[in-house]
Amino acid sequence: MKDPIAALEAIKRIKDLGVELFIDDFGIGHSSLSYLHRLPVNALKIDQSFVRSLSADAVSVSIVQSIIELGHRLTLEVVAEGVETEETCDQLAGLGCDTIQGYYVARPMPAERFGDWQLQYEAGRGAAPH
Repeated sequence: MKDPIAALEAIKRIKDLGVELFIDDFGIGHSSLSYLHRLPVNALKIDQSFVRSLSADAVSVSIVQSIIELGHRLTLEVVAEGVETEETCDQLAGLGCDTIQGYYVARPMPAERFGDWQLQYEAGRGAAPH
């Protein structure tokens, strides 16, 4: 980033417009704890690499639980990416995760299909019962 101060000011102006800001893929790559301190974000999105191994890996459970607790202590919403099964959904709910994202809820779809999908989902006929 060539001018981090200008970038931060631009982010603040965007947030002032009512846009919610998320830190994506939290826990890997360039998403760092320093962003939580410097950026005016609304939520953390837990990277799917941790979410997908929840049922088989105690270390992933500890990492996900720690991210959820950290997010909540910072009054952030916590979103889990890559949720593909009811078991994973239930496990995340038990850990206190706020929102899930993934094939368990719905596969990617064109915007024009979303309204119909939402009606079916709310009527209990969607991909996920939650």
